Amino acid sequence: MENYDVNNNSSQLLHKLRQLLPRERLLTEREQLAPFESDALPVYCERPLAVALAESEEEIVTVARLCGEHRVPLVSRGAGTGLSAGAKPHGRGILLVTAPMDRILAINTHSLTARLQPGVPNLQISQVAVRHGLFYAPDPSSQIACSIGGNVAENAGGVHCLKYGVTVHNVVGLRLVTWDGEILTFGGECLAQPGYDLLALVHGSEGCLGIVSEITVKLTRVPAETRTLMADFASIGAAADAVSAIVRAGVVPAALEMMDALVISATEAFCQAGYDLDAAAILLIDLDGDPLEVDAEAALVEAVLRKFQATRVQRAQDEDQRQRWWKGRKSAFPAIGRLVPDYYCIDGTVPRHRIGDVLQAIAEFAEGYRLRVANVFHAGDGNLHPIIMFDGREPDALERVEALAADILEYCIQVGGTITGEHGVGTEKFNQMAIQFGDAEIEQFLAVKNALDPHGLLNPDKLIPSLAHCREYRVLRKKHD
Repeated sequence: MENYDVNNNSSQLLHKLRQLLPRERLLTEREQLAPFESDALPVYCERPLAVALAESEEEIVTVARLCGEHRVPLVSRGAGTGLSAGAKPHGRGILLVTAPMDRILAINTHSLTARLQPGVPNLQISQVAVRHGLFYAPDPSSQIACSIGGNVAENAGGVHCLKYGVTVHNVVGLRLVTWDGEILTFGGECLAQPGYDLLALVHGSEGCLGIVSEITVKLTRVPAETRTLMADFASIGAAADAVSAIVRAGVVPAALEMMDALVISATEAFCQAGYDLDAAAILLIDLDGDPLEVDAEAALVEAVLRKFQATRVQRAQDEDQRQRWWKGRKSAFPAIGRLVPDYYCIDGTVPRHRIGDVLQAIAEFAEGYRLRVANVFHAGDGNLHPIIMFDGREPDALERVEALAADILEYCIQVGGTITGEHGVGTEKFNQMAIQFGDAEIEQFLAVKNALDPHGLLNPDKLIPSLAHCREYRVLRKKHD
């Protein structure tokens, strides 16, 4: 990987960018750059050399080509809702923001697809598609704001990914701008494509291989019926056991979410969702499809819930109640934010049958670090979202939080899981990649990176650590253990 001398090249690059972009879309002043110093994980911040706001694929190509020519780092960013500092700027580089590219280019009701610019907000896709009886399935909690380009970069999931899949399962094609401004097209509307599956490779690559400039997504028919169940439990362990039992019974819910007592009380105070404040845990379940199928599945799920000691099982009586229950789930993060000055949300994924063990371990780890953790997560696919609550004004608070997060994520690996389900690696989980993978795997990841970004200009120092960094971190963790 080349060294780049930005000090010698930055003035020339900025001069050329000023000639090509309007003043209001090339930001260089300190106060203009401040809002772009971090994504939604503000504990990792850096001020970029400049911010370029792209309004077209041609402008992405121009910025990428100029950064390539001048060997200046280039970090791409969508709406900035990421939670792993994957869009943290490079202090000597350009931050390319694609949020202004927010047009839905086409809805094809024959192929059931939508062609989109990368800045289109996730929720807007379904809001437009519903006119045709369609929707876009992946629905992250930030879907009102997060952009489809960022969803591809992080391979975002959401509440309904258990049945409908994450982003990679719902994208059929995309266009990618390389480090030197070349446009590559991957995938298409045919089910099978020859050659290597580079479409899948781009998903979760976090802007380290190219900048996504256009996406074609798969749309799904709105189900004839959706029924929501809510089950209360007197213990977290019983709720966790019920999750695995539901799937073992042959039911694949559209959504299967879990909240612990701390989240229940916080969200109930925040938006009066109708939760039982005496419950130790709640499962929130969506079943959808043909009405007769939904009836049969609801009866089976209710039987399973009662077998696993649910203290109460309810069916939403109407759409208003159903929406209130889900509003509570999707309001968990702002609700927790009212209780403490700061919180740090991580994500890891574990086998369903180990959820109870991992939640118990999280509680024990948290006690050791004198911290509280609230849990709300996609239980159906084992994707945990521990919310670590803290006060950043305490001198050692962030250090304890980061140490707790490392212990949780590495325990996820220990039980057969992984360090992320949808938030990505970014800066936050950079060290844990050394535990998740051995040198042989890391070496292959770096080879792919080098093939598509030979000068290491795209989102440097993210996602894939060097072999030397991996070895150093493993030594540190052995000393910690």
